[in-house]
Amino acid sequence: MPDLWGRIASGISDATGRKFSPLGKSPIGGGCISNAWLLEGNSGRYFVKTGKLPFEPEALGLEAIGKIVRTPGVICVGSHEGRHWLVLEYVGMSRKIMRFDLLGAGLAELHRVTSGEFGWDRDNLIGSTAQINTPSEDWIEFWKTRRLGFQFDLAGRNGCDFGRRAEKLMGNLDAFFVGHKPAPSLLHGDLWRGNAGFETSGHPVLYDPAVYFGDREADIAMTELFGGFPQEFYSAYIEAFPLDSGYGTRKTLYNLYHVLNHLNLFGASYLQQAASMIDGLLAEIG
Repeated sequence: MPDLWGRIASGISDATGRKFSPLGKSPIGGGCISNAWLLEGNSGRYFVKTGKLPFEPEALGLEAIGKIVRTPGVICVGSHEGRHWLVLEYVGMSRKIMRFDLLGAGLAELHRVTSGEFGWDRDNLIGSTAQINTPSEDWIEFWKTRRLGFQFDLAGRNGCDFGRRAEKLMGNLDAFFVGHKPAPSLLHGDLWRGNAGFETSGHPVLYDPAVYFGDREADIAMTELFGGFPQEFYSAYIEAFPLDSGYGTRKTLYNLYHVLNHLNLFGASYLQQAASMIDGLLAEIG
């Protein structure tokens, strides 16, 4: 009976219509949630992710945003005896030419794709945490229940209860949206620096999405969270799609979701950062 890599080879053969015979594989950088591999064979090279959680939501997200921006093509996805895998087009990357201006303009184009509701037609993952995407026409309600509320509840179960501070913040979310009525824009959902790369031509490539329809500011906010992108990215985005006033405060509200998720995934090293963000938001409320 074929093992995991035998199943992967069969999946590639079925997807491409040409029998794939592996010649070798080697681990490559791919994050802390799953393992990543360069798989080489008689018919080419592929980027393969393996892990304990299903990759179907990621594959669907790549296909959705890949209609607008460059993403690695999805070859096949599957599982074998509790281990899951995703095979993608192998894209050669470079750090010599990085067109962040094209990345900003491309993201603005992605965000102009809208829906009638916030959310997605299925739940997916943010890291290894469930991301609840039950659709709603009310963005504030969506952010309160599907994003912050979910993470606060999880943090409480993990021994990090923010108590009345979290309750006060959750009860006053309306204060951050005066004059701001976002459309449900198609989002990457997990857009930090590590999830964007550049082909050897300098053209941007996005990967590892956690797709849903939401306020486009949530994507822009996360680009500022872990290291940030250079100014040419923001200049190109804003030229194509200007941001509303108040974004400077709302970005903390949006990034709190990701910091809480890191707290729940990786532990107390993120506790003080989360607490400081909550206190800063409460100070804005007064």
